[in-house]
Amino acid sequence: MQTAALREDALHCFMTGIAAADPYRIVKNHLRFDSAGLHIGQHSGRWSRIHLIAFGKAACQMLQGALAVIPKHYLASPPLAVTTDDNLETIAAADSYAAGHPVPDQRGLEAAQTVIQRISHCQPGDLLLLLISGGGSALLPCPAPGISLADKTQLTALLLACGADINAINCVRKHCSQIKGGGLLRLANGADVHTLVLSDVINNDPSSIASGPSVADPTTFADAIAILQHHAIWEKTPDSIRQHLQQGAAGLQPETLKPDEVTVDRQRYTLLASNSHSLDAIIEHCQQRGYHTSLFSRALTGDAQQAAQALAARAKSLLDSCLDKPTALLAGGETTVTLPEQHGLGGRNQEMALAFALSAERLQLTADWCFLSGGSDGRDGPTDAAGAIVDHLSLQRMRSAGIIAESRLAQHDSYHALQASNDLLMTGATGTNIADLQILLLVANNQKNH
Repeated sequence: MQTAALREDALHCFMTGIAAADPYRIVKNHLRFDSAGLHIGQHSGRWSRIHLIAFGKAACQMLQGALAVIPKHYLASPPLAVTTDDNLETIAAADSYAAGHPVPDQRGLEAAQTVIQRISHCQPGDLLLLLISGGGSALLPCPAPGISLADKTQLTALLLACGADINAINCVRKHCSQIKGGGLLRLANGADVHTLVLSDVINNDPSSIASGPSVADPTTFADAIAILQHHAIWEKTPDSIRQHLQQGAAGLQPETLKPDEVTVDRQRYTLLASNSHSLDAIIEHCQQRGYHTSLFSRALTGDAQQAAQALAARAKSLLDSCLDKPTALLAGGETTVTLPEQHGLGGRNQEMALAFALSAERLQLTADWCFLSGGSDGRDGPTDAAGAIVDHLSLQRMRSAGIIAESRLAQHDSYHALQASNDLLMTGATGTNIADLQILLLVANNQKNH
């Protein structure tokens, strides 16, 4: 099998995973409306006033899926979607807004205030249908009293660079917000609340996805302080946030919503799709294409470079066992990168791809191989790439272009190294978000005529 064919197969696998998390189709298929009212999965009700709000990277597609089912005259107010600039769509008879991501901005603050205003119109007997997807934490900033948007922005930048995973980041966010950590549920005035979720969090923790605005939160102010201290950014955190967290830990600020405050029959939550759903679709696709499939991880976390090294070691082990057919080694998850103050351009997927190419060379993988690591939303870090596709010739192409790959990796400048070798994965915004997908295709030397 030629390298070009492997690259094409890897890209098809990735896009299969994206298609499996199509927000419009998933939401539309989960809802049904008939003479008995609105059916949301196995639950139903005769709500005459429905409030429809979507936020996250998949917000526009999720909202359109709901609007394809729910009759417009049942809507209590214009439906609302808040998403990123590159996922923004014009939706008939609905309001859609773009806001900053991954660092919150003034547009997001104004959007959050609009969401609060809409929810304030809820009444007992109404339905508040929330459509939530990854990215919602940054898109709807609503700092706690005494914390400015600028301070919240500074905190977000510190959290994104310190190597903390998304659960830890969102624990801190929840304790600096008026609407995260169950805050929106508290504002619903006794209305029924049903949340439909597309998860970008590996363990699918409801309280972590978009920082859990409509569910109870088990974490505490003390947990948030411990996270900032563990990652050595407590002293860099703005004074207003440190003061707020310390007051909360002392019982002087209200905690996030706790389980004993939630009325189960008025608050429901449904996970519609996750990284595992997409990974299962890729596994099936690879098997149909004739690949032996091996699952590396359904919860790939930790440092991106270390994950790449572990994946390369597994590939070496498979090759040493004398593969008798083309093999797909698959993973899904969300790795992290810890950035120094001075660093280049890239994202965790690009860093993982470059690190894998170097590890494969060091381990002398005797095979044709192709490795894709990509963000399902089409955006990897602060770049226009979704990630990268590298093969056994990528380092040669970089060096021919005058790029020292080892130095670029050390400088966290994977983007420019991969750009030089024409290995960036450019999909544009996909309209969905279920974390990252990794696809390694291997063809041993004795199988190249496959």
